[in-house]
Amino acid sequence: MKLCITGGGTGGHLMIAQSLVESAVTCGHEVIFIGSASGQDKKYFEHNSLFSAVYFLETTGVVNQKGFGKFKALYKILKAFFASRGILKKQKIEAVYSVGGFSAASASFASLSRFIPLFIHEQNAVEGRLNSLLKPYAKRFISAYDKNSLIQGYPVNESFYMRARVRKELKTIIFLGGSQGAKAINALALSVACALQSRGIKIIHQAGESDYERVKKEYEELGVEAELYGFTKELPDLISHADLAVSRSGASTLWELCVSGVPTLFVPYPYAAGDHQFHNAQFIVENSLGWCEREGESLREILLSILDEKLEDKSQRLLEYSKKDVAKKMIQDVEEALK
Repeated sequence: MKLCITGGGTGGHLMIAQSLVESAVTCGHEVIFIGSASGQDKKYFEHNSLFSAVYFLETTGVVNQKGFGKFKALYKILKAFFASRGILKKQKIEAVYSVGGFSAASASFASLSRFIPLFIHEQNAVEGRLNSLLKPYAKRFISAYDKNSLIQGYPVNESFYMRARVRKELKTIIFLGGSQGAKAINALALSVACALQSRGIKIIHQAGESDYERVKKEYEELGVEAELYGFTKELPDLISHADLAVSRSGASTLWELCVSGVPTLFVPYPYAAGDHQFHNAQFIVENSLGWCEREGESLREILLSILDEKLEDKSQRLLEYSKKDVAKKMIQDVEEALK
C-alpha cells in the first residue's frame, strides 16, 4: 500500500503523523507526507527518513485570519489543492490519512476529488472545523473521545508505554506548559516551590524558552532547587520520573501522561479554539482519572490539597484505561478498508 499522511501545524498533530508513519513502515508500506511550509511541519519532517517523499506547500490557517487575510489564505489552499492533486497522482497514492490542522486541507480535498479514500483522526474532544467539514465524506473518522469510534484510544509513541509504571508515592512533580510554556503554570510552580521542597518533593519544570530566565532567577531567589528546562525533546524520560503532573491539556500531552500512568492536574489554555483543551481534560475528569481546573487564584490551594491524595488508584486505572498499538490498528484498518 502507498499511503499519504497529511496535516500538522502544531506538534500535537505531527506526533500522530509520526506514530502512523512508524506503524505503516513497520507493516511494510510506503508513506509520503504533505504538509505546510508554515507551522512546525518542516521542523518535524523535513529530514524524516521514514517518509519516501515529503512536500511542504504554501498554506496558512483560515480561521485566525481577518478581512482580506481570509481570501489570501483560501487562495493559497486552492493553489495547494491543485499541487496536491498532482502529487497524489504522481505518487500513485491509494489512501490519505489526515491528522488534522490547517496543513491537512489541500491534500484532504485533493483525495476526495480523485476518489482516493480519506481517513481522519480527530485529536481533540471538540472537532476542528476542517474535520467537521470533511467527516461526512471520510471513509473512517477516528477519535479517542467518541464512543462510536471504530478504534478507541490515542496513538502515542511506544517510548511512553515502555516507561509506564504505577505511581505509589509522591517523590517528583513535573510542571508542563507546552512547547511555548505557560505563565499561569509557571506562576503556580513558583508559588508552591517552597512547600514542595519542604516536603522533599523534587521539581521538574518545563517553563518555555521565553520565560526560562525569569523563572530560573525566581527559583534562585526562593532558594529552591528545580530541574528546569526552556524546551526539551526528552519528555518521555522526564515524565517517566514524575509521580504527579501539572500540565496544559493539549491532546498529545494529555494522552502521553495518561499512558504513562501519571495522575495530572490539567490547567487548560483558556484561549484554545472551541475551548478544546478544557473539553479534552473533562474527558479524563469524568472518568475519575485526574483533575482539571481553570486558571485562577485558587490553583495553589487545589494543588496543595492534591499533594495529600493517594495516587496509586488513579495511576493504576490510567494504565488500565490506556490502549496500546492504536497507530498499528489505524493502519490495519486502512488495509482492511482497501481490500
